[in-house]
Amino acid sequence: MAEHNDLGRWGEEVAREYLMTQGYAIDGVNIRIGNIEIDFIARKGNRICFVEVKTRANDYVDPSGAIDRKKQLRMISAADLYMRALPIDLEPQFDLIFIIGTPDGYKIEHIPDAFYPTVR
Repeated sequence: MAEHNDLGRWGEEVAREYLMTQGYAIDGVNIRIGNIEIDFIARKGNRICFVEVKTRANDYVDPSGAIDRKKQLRMISAADLYMRALPIDLEPQFDLIFIIGTPDGYKIEHIPDAFYPTVR
């Protein structure tokens, strides 16, 4: 398997552990909704959180650049389908988690409510 896939898988594990320490309950990991994958679906309080994780070995390239408007719209669409399919009476929230580094040393940036669903 490619090295970047291993790094991404490690980053998702770090993000999952981080979310749980912050009081989130993880409902699903790498959930496929149609042709869209959501890294995590989690709950906290009255919120259902759709979480995207981006992991980079270094900070030469800002990982937030990978979450463009197209990616946001895909996440919003997947969240809408998910919430319509299940009886969920929670407010949706879209979180981003950026992990920069390696198992030898890393930093985590969590952006809750990073963007809001909008009408196209």
